[in-house]
Amino acid sequence: MSRILVIGASGGVGSALVAGWKARGSEVVTLSRSADGLDLTDEASVEAALGGLTGTFDAVVVATGALEIGGGGPEKTIRAVTQKAMLDQFALNAVGPALVLRHAGDLLPRDERAVFAVLSARVGSIGDNRIGGWISYRSAKAAVNQIVHTAAIELARTHPESICVALHPGTVATPFTEKYLGRHPAVAPEEAADNLIGVFEGLTPEDTGLFFDQAGKAVPW
Repeated sequence: MSRILVIGASGGVGSALVAGWKARGSEVVTLSRSADGLDLTDEASVEAALGGLTGTFDAVVVATGALEIGGGGPEKTIRAVTQKAMLDQFALNAVGPALVLRHAGDLLPRDERAVFAVLSARVGSIGDNRIGGWISYRSAKAAVNQIVHTAAIELARTHPESICVALHPGTVATPFTEKYLGRHPAVAPEEAADNLIGVFEGLTPEDTGLFFDQAGKAVPW
């Protein structure tokens, strides 16, 4: 039986991942702001939550994040950027996962296959950006992709069977996205979770440090 850690387990995708893994017979350990007081923008909160865990995990996923923080939604143009909105996005969507990744070596077994994934977003891809907008969110997701890639290189030195990746879950119909979907098609959280678990199951150590979508296809940086 696999042992899984889901951080951000109260969110739409996070809760669906918990249900999906439990349905497959896995033991799932959860952390979230609503249930455990975990605040990824507070270093002491992250240290206390992760420092209280015991044992290692076959998979760890950071499923936290937000498009809108403190009333600051995605910008339509660079002219709408504010310092506070950009710093808020980086604090939650880039620095938060980095603080969790500091513990990756303690959370994963050293000599067995294990996956550490951070939910990123295709809009964080520099190569795939052709329409502009959403400056702060895009930049924070691009930053977390670099954080994951760098952490993967370092983790492989001590955990050669580890796989550390960024994952795009697709456009998911949750409260996280409902104001911004427009005409874009979206999938239910349960479908997104099934897709992501399938990607988890297919990853190998050769994939570490990369960025994949919900179908397991590489996303350009």
